[in-house]
Amino acid sequence: MFRVDRDQNRIFRLDTCRFADLNLREREHLQEWLANQPDALGEDLLIIQKEFDGFADTRERLDLLALDTDGQLVVIENKLDDSGRDVAWQALKYAAYVSSLTRAQIVDIYQLYLDRHCGGGNAVQAICEFLEVESLEEVVLNPGHDQRLIFIAANFRKEVTATVLWLREHRIDARCYKVVPYLHGEELFVDIQPVIPTPEAADFMIGMAEKETEAKSAQGAIRETSRMRLDYWARALDGLRAANVDLYNNISPGKDHWLSAGSGLRSCPYALILLKREIRVEFNFARAEAEENKWLFDRLHERKGEIEAAFGHEIEWLRLDNKKASRIQYAFACDGYDRDRWDEYVAWHVEHIQRWEKALKGPLADLAAALRQRGGGEEWHS
Repeated sequence: MFRVDRDQNRIFRLDTCRFADLNLREREHLQEWLANQPDALGEDLLIIQKEFDGFADTRERLDLLALDTDGQLVVIENKLDDSGRDVAWQALKYAAYVSSLTRAQIVDIYQLYLDRHCGGGNAVQAICEFLEVESLEEVVLNPGHDQRLIFIAANFRKEVTATVLWLREHRIDARCYKVVPYLHGEELFVDIQPVIPTPEAADFMIGMAEKETEAKSAQGAIRETSRMRLDYWARALDGLRAANVDLYNNISPGKDHWLSAGSGLRSCPYALILLKREIRVEFNFARAEAEENKWLFDRLHERKGEIEAAFGHEIEWLRLDNKKASRIQYAFACDGYDRDRWDEYVAWHVEHIQRWEKALKGPLADLAAALRQRGGGEEWHS
């Protein structure tokens, strides 16, 4: 920190001091400064207790306990010239201890603080004013496991900074503030600056943490959906075997939203589809050449009336001119992920894949013959 001499247009470094050299103590000085000016930590905090020892079966005391503007509890641990090695572990214990505090307990703790240190007052009213609500019923105090940690010291050991960074990576809001005393003549100055996270990196780190959480959540959802599909296809294959449907005899359950089986026409499979919004039977034109897929689709579409009559329903014909593949499908709108209705869905799939194969088998054999005449070298497998 520098002092500016405007007359000489020069800056002069202030003398950095140690708290110990100035006979400044943690509880009597630093703790009192922060208890009376908590916004020195760069945010609005409501100190609700100091030297809090309301832990069952332990005599441990945390330095300061606060509420932030979201109603989360903040454990503040103060050290002077050196953070020590064990401050992170100590604060984690305190965070665990206070994680179970209820709204009523928090109000009682704050009321005791007001009576003991502030000449009295109404704890409920003061908390409501701080949170800008009319009633405490409108907010949740100390929600879930979102307790926060703030560490304050002139110097932080690597054991502490490494732990704080690791905690932040795991979505625990832990922060370090460096507090340094300076002397200028008889005047004492204190500089309090965030070091983890730095102001410039805070938003970035929060954004990255949110992105990582979102990614983990998405990965979890994907794994759960994959397991669910595997279960459904296992049940569907049991249903097909019980109905003596040979089409899927050599097929195993998979994790995809489809279960394919050969139709006899190369690279043009039948498929059962399971989606959140519907279940379907499909026939796909998925050969290597787009032109060939469109030619096959058009030849089959010429027999649309015949095929739909045999199937018993109107079919959705999707030429998909902007894509290489084409397909036809018939769908049943439902919540495919509703396990309680799976027996109904399996019965639907079994019934309609049988109708599907019966309606398409003859026209597909004719398509294979037409491909041979066209020069496609097609072999039909019935």
